[in-house]
Amino acid sequence: MERQARGGGPVAIGAFLAEAVGEAAGGTTGKAGAGQLRRRLGRADLRAVPEARRALRELLRQWGRPGRSETAELLTSELVTNALIHTDHDAVLTATVSPRGLHVEVRDFVARRPRPRMPRTDDGTHGRGLLLVQSLADAWGVRAHGVGKAVWFDLDGGLT
Repeated sequence: MERQARGGGPVAIGAFLAEAVGEAAGGTTGKAGAGQLRRRLGRADLRAVPEARRALRELLRQWGRPGRSETAELLTSELVTNALIHTDHDAVLTATVSPRGLHVEVRDFVARRPRPRMPRTDDGTHGRGLLLVQSLADAWGVRAHGVGKAVWFDLDGGLT
């Protein structure tokens, strides 16, 4: 089942919704301009994590920067996973590429702000996501919204 997005492109109905953004049917534009990816992530649907990675990889490939995908995919996975695990709500992933670099944000609808914490040795793989974002992103932060927040990062080194 499909419906039309504001920009006129199709929106797949399901746990992972794709929205057409701006001029770009399908969410990307050519190499010369900016491109954008926007996805609604279903509540607690961890299948959205690999789907978000694939969509971001495709955005960067179409933009002409496929070699920048590994770090961007890792950091995006961390933000998406955190939003889906630590909230009981949907989230929205937005990734924008431009000549200045890549900006990714994941917006959720819970006001509680995330905090990087040192993982305990007996905590398996939990507690490392924001530390990865902090150490690998060129910039990152948390921005409050009317309802909830957006956790974001920028990668611009070597993208221009």
